[in-house]
Amino acid sequence: MEDVNEFRDGVIPIKPNPVLEKCIVFKVYKRRWFILFVLCLLNCSNSILWLTFAPVADHSAQFMGVTLDEINWLSMIYMVVAIPLSFGTTWMLDTLGLRITLVLGSWLNMLGAVLRFVGIMRNLPSAANFPVVMGGQTLCALAQPLVIFTPTKLAALWFPEHQRATANMIASMSNPLGILIASIFSPMIVGTTNNIPLLLFIYAVPAAIICLLATVGIRDSAPPTPPSASAESSNSEPFLEGIKLLLRNKAYMILLLCFGSGIAVFTCFSTLLEQIMCVRGYTNDFAGLCGGLFIVFGIVGAGFLGLYVDKTKKFTEVTKVNMSLSALGCIAFSVVSQMRNQGIAVAVACSLFGFFGFSIYPVAMELSVECSYPVGEATSAGLIFISGQIQSVIYILLLQGLTKPMAYSPFSTCSVGGDAALSWRVPVLVMAGLFSVFTCCFIIFFHTKYRRLDAEAQAGGKKPTLTTCDSTSNSDQK
Repeated sequence: MEDVNEFRDGVIPIKPNPVLEKCIVFKVYKRRWFILFVLCLLNCSNSILWLTFAPVADHSAQFMGVTLDEINWLSMIYMVVAIPLSFGTTWMLDTLGLRITLVLGSWLNMLGAVLRFVGIMRNLPSAANFPVVMGGQTLCALAQPLVIFTPTKLAALWFPEHQRATANMIASMSNPLGILIASIFSPMIVGTTNNIPLLLFIYAVPAAIICLLATVGIRDSAPPTPPSASAESSNSEPFLEGIKLLLRNKAYMILLLCFGSGIAVFTCFSTLLEQIMCVRGYTNDFAGLCGGLFIVFGIVGAGFLGLYVDKTKKFTEVTKVNMSLSALGCIAFSVVSQMRNQGIAVAVACSLFGFFGFSIYPVAMELSVECSYPVGEATSAGLIFISGQIQSVIYILLLQGLTKPMAYSPFSTCSVGGDAALSWRVPVLVMAGLFSVFTCCFIIFFHTKYRRLDAEAQAGGKKPTLTTCDSTSNSDQK
C-alpha cells in the first residue's frame, strides 16, 4: 500500500519525508501569549490573596480579635489544602486539560476573594468574622494548585523548545510578583486597622476580572498542532504509572526533597518576615520594602536565568550555583535581621536572597521535567510543589515553636496587644541551617541526563541545543 500524507491544517500533501513532515507539524500560535497573560494574572492574584494578611499580621489580628498564630493560619491553609488536592490537580492537568483547570481555578479564586470581603462586614457577628474569612481563604487555597502547577504544562504544550524556559519563567514569576504587591500595598492600605475591609475589597476586584477573562478567553487546552516533538507525547505516561516512575527516579527524588526545602524556606520568609523584623524595631513599611526587594530582585534574576538557560540548556549547573548563593543570602539575613538599626544591611541581604533564590524556581521546574521525561509535566512539577508545601507547614510550625517571649522589648513595633513580643533569633538561624544542609546535599548528590531534550534530539535527528526547521516550525500562526 502506498504511503499517504494526511492534510494538516490545509497543508498540501507531499511525498513522505519524516524530517520535512516534522517541520510542517511543529507550529506555534499567537494565542499562546494570551493564555500566558491570563495565567500570569491569575497566578499573581492568587499569591496576593495568599499573603494578604502576612505583611499586616499584627493589625489583622487586632481587627479580627484573634492571635498572631491564627493569622498565620490564613497563610498556612494554602499549604494544608494544597497537599491532598495537588494529586488531583496533577491528574486533572494531564487528563482533563489546561482549559478546564485554569477556568476552575479562576472561579475558586474569585469566590474566595469575595467571601473574604463578606466575612469582615459590620453586619456579621464579630465572632463570625475570622471563620468566614478563613472559609474564603480556603477557597483561594483550593485554586492555588490549579494555577501554580500550570506553567510547565503550558510551556510544554504551546511553546517551542527555545521558548519553554522563558515562558515558564514568565508564568512562574507572576506568583512572586503577587507577593511583591501584597508586601508593598497591604501595609500602605492598612494605615489603621479600620482599613482591613478596604484592603480585601481592592484585592477582590482583580480576581473577578481575571475570572471573566479566563472563562471567556481560553477556549483550547492545546494547539491544533504541537510546537515540539516532546509535546506530541506530553501525556505519554498514565498518571499512576508516572508516579511510580518518579518514585524510582533517584535524581528526581533528590530534587524533590532538596528544592522542596528551598520552597519551604522562601514560604517561611514571606509569611514571617514582618513578625521577625518588628521585634527589632523595624516598621511594617520597612518589612514590606524588604519583601518587595526580595521579589523584585528575584524577578530580575529569573529574567536573566530564563534567557540564559533557553540558550545554553545548563539547568543543573544554574540550579546548583544559585542554590549555593541563595543559602549564603539566607545566612546573611538570619544574622543582620537580628541587629537593630541595620536597615541597609537587611535590605541588601533580602535583595541578594531574592536574586539568587527566587530566580531558580522556574529553572528547577524545567529541570524536574527534564530529569523525569516522559512523565507528564504537571505530575513532575506538581510533586515538587507538594514537597515544598509539606515542608513549609513543618518549617513554619517548627520556627513558631522555637520562638520565646521576650521579657523586655522596648524597641518592638509589633502590635500584639497584651502579649509579649517574641524572639526570632533561634528560629531564623535554624531556617538558614536547614536550607544550607539541603543545598549541600543537592550539590553533592544530584546528577541527571536531560531526557526530554535527548528525546527531541532523537526525534529530529539533531543535537539537543539546536532547533530543527526554525524558519518553518516557529512561524506564528493565528
